[in-house]
Amino acid sequence: MSGVRGPGWEAPVTVAELVNAGPLAGARMYGAGENPVRGVRIVDEPSVFATVTPHTAVVLIGTAASGGWAVEMAMRRAWEQAAACVIAPAGGLSEGSGEVLAERLGVTLIFVDEDPLVVAVRVASAASRPDAARTQLVARCATRLAEAGASARRVLGVLNAELPGTSVAFLDRYGATLAGRRDALTDQPTRRETPRAAMGDTSRDKPHEASRDTPLEASRAVSREAPHEGTGETVSAGRSRWSAEVEVPDEEGGVLGTLVAAGSSRSPGWPAVVRTVLELAVAPLTAWAARERLRASRDFALQASLAERLLTEPEPEPELGFDPAPRPQGGVEDTDSARAAAIALGWPIRGPLTAYRIRPLAEPGQAAPVGPGDGPLAYTLITAALGQVPVLTRGDGWAGWSALGPSDLAERLGQALRSMPWPCAGGAGAQVEGLGGLAESLLGAEAAAYVAGGAGVVRRADRMGPAELLGALPTAALRAPAAVVLRPLLAIDRDGTLLETLGAVLDEGGALRAAERLGVHRNTITTRLDRIKSAGFDLDDAPTRLALQLACHVMLR
Repeated sequence: MSGVRGPGWEAPVTVAELVNAGPLAGARMYGAGENPVRGVRIVDEPSVFATVTPHTAVVLIGTAASGGWAVEMAMRRAWEQAAACVIAPAGGLSEGSGEVLAERLGVTLIFVDEDPLVVAVRVASAASRPDAARTQLVARCATRLAEAGASARRVLGVLNAELPGTSVAFLDRYGATLAGRRDALTDQPTRRETPRAAMGDTSRDKPHEASRDTPLEASRAVSREAPHEGTGETVSAGRSRWSAEVEVPDEEGGVLGTLVAAGSSRSPGWPAVVRTVLELAVAPLTAWAARERLRASRDFALQASLAERLLTEPEPEPELGFDPAPRPQGGVEDTDSARAAAIALGWPIRGPLTAYRIRPLAEPGQAAPVGPGDGPLAYTLITAALGQVPVLTRGDGWAGWSALGPSDLAERLGQALRSMPWPCAGGAGAQVEGLGGLAESLLGAEAAAYVAGGAGVVRRADRMGPAELLGALPTAALRAPAAVVLRPLLAIDRDGTLLETLGAVLDEGGALRAAERLGVHRNTITTRLDRIKSAGFDLDDAPTRLALQLACHVMLR
């Protein structure tokens, strides 16, 4: 365990640590509980207070705990001796009076239901070996995380329940919350360029249970320093506010997301404990993502349905600030969304995205060479070339999107096409921002795949012009109509030069460029155009020019 400990692991435990995650778990605490505990002193009568040293936990028994007057006097003497806290048996003083007294004197008061002598032994053990006490907490968290299994919801529930006074969230690689408490994002200037409201703690005036905290939003001006890698600290109004981050890798070595935690405590050892526990949660979260990917790879219909949901469901608004709505037990947000599942699968869902389309090619008059059962094989081959991307059924082929740019995506699509057992053409759409623009990119990819033509050819929608559109025309079906349109010209064109000239003039937009393309003099083009017009063709009429251009393209292919 020492290999993962950060600075402060062996620092004295604070009263709040003893109550929230130590031998006083379940006790009722009034006051901030921020003072360190360096020892324990059992006080059975007022005269013993003369031997109490600063930062000592005072345990009241006997006459010192008999009645409200005795406890109140003990609180005053503890304040004079700079004691860390006063621990009294329940019933010695009304809890309302204890709350007022703790607030007035600034001394933490703790009521326990157990035998105070037994409690004193436990607190003394934790105070003498703070590293051992924190190790016990980490061990308990490890056990609970193992019981949670490969579930992001349950893992975050364990973290937020076992790390009281601390808010933990799991962010995807885009910085959006997948699970956990949104107030964990406060005081995270490395993730937010604008100041965020810091989250305080109402622990001063309310009793604490071992598995509860009560965050309250409050704006504060903060300054930051970094005690060690992965943690940060801010100081505000006499309290130390800290944060910790741990990256969660995916199975391919990339970044799946980040665990972030934030809280406020004067204990220098607590951030190190939290970071250690966060590192224990990395394995089950990675396993969760791997399980989701395996399940999707086994069930092509499942991941295709998920991709369709992403395209049709509106993208959630960014989660800013504190969410006052009631949260489920453990403070975990709903992780059964399409977005969370997509992140687990490694799909890109934000930032620049580019759609793709793969279209199987069939001979004229024949059915497509693929069937409904070929989807899983196509999924395997496509993801092998493009990485973790969604694969949807589109017509007789498949479509999806990637974080790659059009150029790189077109190259990868070519690799995928060459690996497929069927002849296919591909198309890459224009690059768009986020899922909201994918519909347009998918349309472009569809058009590009249609004009690609031959097997293994990939076209890009952002580079598609008239030539590509003309190349997609069904030549065999249009040859007879084209011959009818050009019949007057074909009747006088014995060697095909007039047809070739007409096509060049229409494609190039004028006689000069047509002459350069054909390698003849401009006057030659002009003479040929006169013969073409004499056949009854009005080249100044726009509909006539379009019909002639299409007909020439079909006849010259």
